[in-house]
Amino acid sequence: MKIKGRFDHLNINVTNLEKSIEFYDKALGLKEVRRKVADDGAFVLVYLGDGETPFSLELTWLRDHPQAYELGENESHLCIRVHGDYDETREYHKQMGCVCYENTSMGLYFINDPDDYWIEILPIEK
Repeated sequence: MKIKGRFDHLNINVTNLEKSIEFYDKALGLKEVRRKVADDGAFVLVYLGDGETPFSLELTWLRDHPQAYELGENESHLCIRVHGDYDETREYHKQMGCVCYENTSMGLYFINDPDDYWIEILPIEK
């Protein structure tokens, strides 16, 4: 059997859902495309989209997990390609205070979200 898969979404758990939704909208222009709330209020799933691709970022909020998530030393990350002037976008992220790593020789940088997940930022043209 040969399987053919298609990317659908990436999930991350967040401690403050509204703060995370605001961050992803302000920093990257991602908008809520759908939401699922557990009948008993135990969890909320919010899917964010870029308006260009079917891929989505799933933010999971768990009622019974108010503490910060332990991210460990895992170097996995989300990568977003941005339109427009890349240097202007980087300066905007610096003004937001969310740039956590820059590698100018490779022409890239990372921002971190409110839960300290790293997001690589690249230009569309690269």
